Amino acid sequence: MRLSRIIMALTVGMAVLAAPTAAGAAQPQPAPGTGTPQPPVYPPGGTPTLAVSPPTVVVGQTADLIGSGWAPGETVIITVSTSPLAAAVPGADQARRSNGEMVAMAPVSFQRAPQPSPRTLTVTADGLGNFRTTYTPRHPGTYTFRAEGQTFHRVATATLTVLKKHAPPLPVTGDSLSTPMKFGGGLVGAGAVLLLLSLVWRKRHRLGMGAAR
Repeated sequence: MRLSRIIMALTVGMAVLAAPTAAGAAQPQPAPGTGTPQPPVYPPGGTPTLAVSPPTVVVGQTADLIGSGWAPGETVIITVSTSPLAAAVPGADQARRSNGEMVAMAPVSFQRAPQPSPRTLTVTADGLGNFRTTYTPRHPGTYTFRAEGQTFHRVATATLTVLKKHAPPLPVTGDSLSTPMKFGGGLVGAGAVLLLLSLVWRKRHRLGMGAAR
């Protein structure tokens, strides 16, 4: 009987000694160098987004990149990639294969090549997790923007369609009109002179025939 009581007392004592250790392990651990426990860090609520406005521009026109839902003060790196325009997009060059299929052509120029468009952008979200920056494409194509936050590594994407810039038609000026008008007037004058000479010749010819009779 005494032995069972001794065993029970030892079991209770060991349980009491182990309880503080388990309670201390369950609490947040203090940050290094401080005595204050730090709560776990979670991403802010919501899903980060990236939008392009307007979604379609021509070469040289500026578009706005608008982000929301990021962590306040978070650094966001935007990577830019491009691909040729699809054949169905207005402003894209097309070519016909031997089988009759129409395909898109990448623009090729033998003149001075334009400067390449920026490949990366770095922005910082404001206190509400928003940012706004601009981008100016230098050649046509489909642009894909991939934004990645550097704090929680969340990602958002958006696309931009860039069309070729067509040269405007040349204006019609007074000088360009005067040249064909002068030429036409000269033809009319020459025709009138020839008609007059023909009438005079016919009249003289008739008089000559009458005198001969």
